[in-house]
Amino acid sequence: MSWLPTLMTATPEEGFELAIKLSRMAVKKTQPDDAARTRMRPEYAENADSLTMASHVVAANFQTVAQANNYWR
Repeated sequence: MSWLPTLMTATPEEGFELAIKLSRMAVKKTQPDDAARTRMRPEYAENADSLTMASHVVAANFQTVAQANNYWR
């Protein structure tokens, strides 16, 4: 089974969790080396700009999920 079988979620909260998963998977697919990601984590964990950009990516993915779910109407 695919790691992403659907964008459909029952609630906005589930949609937000899916947006986070999409964002994390993008990082994992871009940098598949677990050790490299672990080494880099301290560099961005304390950087406000990096954290803000991560939030922006999640927000963009949440917008996609919300649209796919007709904004849960």
